[in-house]
Amino acid sequence: MAKSISFARGAPSLDIVDVEGLRAAADSAFTADPGGMTAYGTAIGYPPLREWIAERHQVAPEQVVVTNGSMQADAFLFDALVQDGDSVIVERPTYDRTLLSLRQRGADVRMVELEPDGIDVAAMERVLSAGARPKLAHIIPNFQNPAGYTLSAEKREVLLELAGNHGFTVFEDDPYVALRFEGAPLPTMLSMDQSESVVYASSFSKTVCPGIRVGYLVGPAEVIARVVKIATHTYISPNMVSQAIVHQFCLSGALERSIENVRNALRERAETLCEALSSELPEARFVKPSGGYFLWIDLPRGTDVGALFEAAAERGVLFVKGSDFVLAGAESSLRIAYSGVTPAEIEEGVKRLAEAYEQVRHAETVDAP
Repeated sequence: MAKSISFARGAPSLDIVDVEGLRAAADSAFTADPGGMTAYGTAIGYPPLREWIAERHQVAPEQVVVTNGSMQADAFLFDALVQDGDSVIVERPTYDRTLLSLRQRGADVRMVELEPDGIDVAAMERVLSAGARPKLAHIIPNFQNPAGYTLSAEKREVLLELAGNHGFTVFEDDPYVALRFEGAPLPTMLSMDQSESVVYASSFSKTVCPGIRVGYLVGPAEVIARVVKIATHTYISPNMVSQAIVHQFCLSGALERSIENVRNALRERAETLCEALSSELPEARFVKPSGGYFLWIDLPRGTDVGALFEAAAERGVLFVKGSDFVLAGAESSLRIAYSGVTPAEIEEGVKRLAEAYEQVRHAETVDAP
């Protein structure tokens, strides 16, 4: 069988991880603060990193909690704010693990269609006008997972206005913000917020490395205090060693160098992917990403992506079905992650994917009445 090519996992390949920078940061951390980084610590996280994050977002340290990855930050926030039966608005499609996490907590998940410039705020207004009283609106504003879309500046303003008028929290889940390789960055909703309506999450998994497992929340001090209480009962403290290493990685300037290296690689990979799809699979409809890890593909209506998944796997190509990211539908869509594959692997993978598509299309034609 041909070498496997995975478009399924949203993670950087080893060649764009700054292993030497991490090694140096670890050495610096053990030299600078061996006592602090090897102790239990408290649920707020490693205090110097907490302060660094607070300064970066121009908030008080009491408004920050540092966790074991942003997924755990998400879980703590959901535990603090969402109870069984509470309404929560999410994008359609959205990150599959977010859907799972909310449904496990018994949330009434309301999906609102995602457009190339972000969530359909007019549709969201209709949901609210019809009587929905959400506790939370979960938004991935930059290079959204799975679609790769970015929320426009205008829609950010509308969301904040809706949150203020209807009394819900905007959960700005932003792990990809630094990975823009085209265009100018947009302000975070956290920085625009005037009414304490936003809780912001991000992660060092996408800019340092996934294995470091360091994420964080920024928000109103009262909400963060509730999260810290939940974290205390969960694990006493998160991983102090990882957080101290990240702190030194940031202080040394390695973070900005790593981000630039990752951006350059992602730009090349995204361009290669779009060119290969246009050439090999012209039936695919997609929006060229301007950052992040992901690209969403819509195939002609009626295409059986489940059958395509099997045919592609037979050729050693993996992707994630679009139906995994919605409550229902998206049977003719799929997500491609281009972060963990080289340009050469992308070209070969798309070629095999196109062959699989032709096989499925031929089978559908033969089976048609």
